Amino acid sequence: MISHVLPTYNRAPLSFERGEGSWAITTDGTRYLDLGAGIAVNVLGHAHPELVATLTEQAGKIWHVSNLYQIPDQQRLADLLVDATFADTVFFTNSGTEAAELAIKMARKYWDFEGNPDRTEILTFDGAFHGRSTGAIAAAGSEKMIKGFGPLMPGFRQLPFGDIPALRDAISDKTCAVMIEPIQGEGGIRPLSDDELGEIRALCDKTGALLILDEVQSGMGRTGRLFAHEYAGITPDIMMVAKGIGGGFPLGAVLATEDAAAGMVAGTHGSTYGGNPLGCAIGARVMQIVADPEFLAEVNRKASLLRQKLEGLIAAHPDLFDSVRGQGLMIGLKCKIAPTELVNAGYDQQILTIPAADNVLRLLPPLNISDEDIAEAVARLDKAAASLSGE
Repeated sequence: MISHVLPTYNRAPLSFERGEGSWAITTDGTRYLDLGAGIAVNVLGHAHPELVATLTEQAGKIWHVSNLYQIPDQQRLADLLVDATFADTVFFTNSGTEAAELAIKMARKYWDFEGNPDRTEILTFDGAFHGRSTGAIAAAGSEKMIKGFGPLMPGFRQLPFGDIPALRDAISDKTCAVMIEPIQGEGGIRPLSDDELGEIRALCDKTGALLILDEVQSGMGRTGRLFAHEYAGITPDIMMVAKGIGGGFPLGAVLATEDAAAGMVAGTHGSTYGGNPLGCAIGARVMQIVADPEFLAEVNRKASLLRQKLEGLIAAHPDLFDSVRGQGLMIGLKCKIAPTELVNAGYDQQILTIPAADNVLRLLPPLNISDEDIAEAVARLDKAAASLSGE
């Protein structure tokens, strides 16, 4: 008999009813150190007092009016994002998947607007994850996601991740856009180098193709910069943002240059809940906190501390761990065993982690995690590893 909640997840037998900072607390009061942060969502941890205050204040004013009207907090958040990034304009969504759909539409609409409606092919990369809508799974193209859901949206061509020669051969004046994550999250914390991102930008410039960056997981301070592409000194034409932008409230966005968004005129796209007053009030407060240079400097300091301790963990358990990779507090532990074994062993030590592809254990803690919690996290990972090694 099917469960009342559609069984599309293999859920752990844990139920959390509240949280405090980097800790999630179950219904029986057990405290778990949360190194997943809702899959890079809770960038300021659980129940951050400033976000709680912002939500409470806005909840007493107005929740929803629809995009038929001006929304002051939506304008305020858009202004903050434009001032801090390459973008000239922003469309607000509810999720990263919805942002992916608009990014695809925007890129194809651009070429229609330019008088070249047949220029529709979008180059994407293996290991990618852009969401689970039909457009997003067609973009990723992995058999795991597309099996049984055809026919899929046409016009996507997958290339090997990080293979610049393959991209150089594939891209042409017929390419609509190149769509890529600066650091693959679900794909196993696989980063592009600064040189690779620079080469991709140059190839797009040479052919006229638009560059779409998916910073849903790597954005909002996760890597120690507001967005990961900043390390390479390049800018996209279109960028997808979600997860951390709402600090736990469902919120996403598509950022774009005025040129890339030229075809998106009135009536070409919409969202019932996108950019609602509740989400945008919280998003604006998150931006004010996370975009502060001192906050980002602390993310980098904490990332260095965590990485140093993880190198010690690897040295202590060479039978289980191979290496550590990633940027900032978007960290992957390359494992020699299935990462789900470590996730499950972590439950016994009251620590939450996330598996990823390429045999990687993902560590995505709140960006404001304390030094003490970092030390405690590695100690608990050490105990989990020891239990698997029979120590």
